[in-house]
Amino acid sequence: MDSIDLLLNGFATALQPQYLLYALLGVLVGTAVGVLPGIGPAMTVALLLPLTYTLDPTAAMIAFAGIYYGGMYGGSTTSILLNTPGESASIVTALEGHKMAKLGRGAAALATAAIGSFIAGTLATIALTFVAPYLADWAVSLRPNDYFALMIVAFVTVGALLGSSPLRGIISLMGGLLLGLVGTDVTSGQQRFTFGTPVLADGVSVVIVAVALFAVGETLYVASRLRRGPISIVPVTSGWRTWMSRDDWKRSWKPWLRGSAIGFPIGTVPAGGADVATFLSYAAERKLSKRKDQFGKGAIEGVAGPEAANNAAAAGVLVPLLTLGLPTTATAAIMISALQTYGIRPGPLLFDSQPALVWALIASLYIGNLVLVVLNLPLVGMWVKLLQIPRHYLYAGILVFAAFGAYANKFNYREVIILLVLGVAGFFMRRYGYPVAPLVIGMILGPMAEEQLRKSLMISQGDPTYLVTSPFAIGAYAFLLLVMIAGLWLRHRQSKLEARLAAEDLATREREAISVDAQVTEGSHRSGPQEE
Repeated sequence: MDSIDLLLNGFATALQPQYLLYALLGVLVGTAVGVLPGIGPAMTVALLLPLTYTLDPTAAMIAFAGIYYGGMYGGSTTSILLNTPGESASIVTALEGHKMAKLGRGAAALATAAIGSFIAGTLATIALTFVAPYLADWAVSLRPNDYFALMIVAFVTVGALLGSSPLRGIISLMGGLLLGLVGTDVTSGQQRFTFGTPVLADGVSVVIVAVALFAVGETLYVASRLRRGPISIVPVTSGWRTWMSRDDWKRSWKPWLRGSAIGFPIGTVPAGGADVATFLSYAAERKLSKRKDQFGKGAIEGVAGPEAANNAAAAGVLVPLLTLGLPTTATAAIMISALQTYGIRPGPLLFDSQPALVWALIASLYIGNLVLVVLNLPLVGMWVKLLQIPRHYLYAGILVFAAFGAYANKFNYREVIILLVLGVAGFFMRRYGYPVAPLVIGMILGPMAEEQLRKSLMISQGDPTYLVTSPFAIGAYAFLLLVMIAGLWLRHRQSKLEARLAAEDLATREREAISVDAQVTEGSHRSGPQEE
């Protein structure tokens, strides 16, 4: 059965009323958390992981995918109207989008972001539909040493390229690997790193770690940095039917396509995810635009391209997740832990062992994209009102739900204690610049890598050269070297672009201040003789 037939079967499942409801709830919640600054899709999926105790796998994954996509959509709203990105991948959108809003063109900025996200998300999902099955068929032929090489690629690239410092990322990854070793060794039956504590004999739950780091730790960090006083929001005055002029459409459609082409392949490899894709798209649009003078002052291309790259990368992330079982973002890592809760192991056999789940999930992405563009265009006023929720109520509610979820894991109060300890650790990690995503990814992939390493050594009768002698393993390590060089180069370009934009913004503010002072001085000179 080819991909088209399988996709049609997926639509037959995804269009059932209960799954449509979960898709709708997912994109609603995702858009809401994308709008609220400091609450991203990773935190939300982590917070809702206890739902996996009651929902069937298809419903849970459809809801989580909706949250993921919705978070990417919703982040543009606060970036444009508030100049505060709802999640990190929307930082670039704020550069031009907020300036457009201040010029009275916030409606056009919101429209090009929403439509570009829909087009890019749909194109990337089409690519996922046709690329993923072939990649899964090929991955079935991989041997244990090949899989171990893939794990090493994921470890090093995720540790070095997620976060601002490669060293801190690797340290975070090592912490995750250590947590993954806690518990009882399957082969020998011996307890490892439990310190004689019975509650650790079964290991540390990935659900607890994810909720602690992404919900408790992030909430404590964001709450500690909350600004006080009223929030200044740029209003959107024009109706949604007149948001984009013909010139806006003409200037946006090429950035939408270019952003899709940039975002999808970057999302499929662990090279920084959507953050890198958005900065690359912005740099490309700035270079290719015929109106370079408008960049830094509210260029619509600077919103259209990065938002398209953002959502295309989100679909690209699902390719290695579903076909190889490799997460390249924090949200993908938590979705893997959700599948593991059901006893489902993502990887090349997933398309054969769980075809109904996989194709219903892919079909739900098409449906979710359509629902999201309907929600984001006419209902933007409703999303903006979410910003008026008192933050202390919001974050207190998150902590309460996190505690309930931890207790529901084993109905043991010790789980709540572990949650709080790891949550405080997550707060200090964020405080001192240690990324939490490599820790979770290391904890999830660590036991898998250990299993493949043991299989490889058993096959080779303890010969370690077996790990690096297969053609695929050699290619994987060569690919690792290329990705590291390319990723660090992209990070360097991103840092230079950020510094340049900061310098331009400072110069603009100084010019505006000088202009205001000159007007005040001129006004006082004019009024002086009249007063005499």
